[in-house]
Amino acid sequence: MKKLVIYLFIGVLLSNCDVKVTQQNDIDDIKKALNQSAENWSRGDIEAFMDVYWKSEKLQFISKNGITYGWNATLNNYKKKFATPDQMGTLIFKVLTTDFLAKNLYSLTGEYYLKRNFGDVNGIFTLIFKKIDGKWVIVSDHTQ
Repeated sequence: MKKLVIYLFIGVLLSNCDVKVTQQNDIDDIKKALNQSAENWSRGDIEAFMDVYWKSEKLQFISKNGITYGWNATLNNYKKKFATPDQMGTLIFKVLTTDFLAKNLYSLTGEYYLKRNFGDVNGIFTLIFKKIDGKWVIVSDHTQ
């Protein structure tokens, strides 16, 4: 009986380690996707930047101006607000926290810094990432 309890205890510990490793791999993949998005932005490629967003009409982007639904509407808003490479500048993300919400679902909170020749911009954001068809995508973006 004593051996059974020890084996069960070891099994629980090992399964908990597997979960933590899987979650850390997920977080690393999410950060990699986010950083690639920032690199695309900094090259002046808004459409490549948007590749990290869910290509769905259910995507939501929340800002001080309200809620925008849909990938195309979000892309069009970015194109209007950042029509030139000078307006886009260089984008840097700083991840503050990542939280496991459910299998294939994470919340990420951070800061963004947009360095431009005519005035820098910075703010905070919360992103909800979901793994869809094997790819981590933003399904909800709340940026201030």
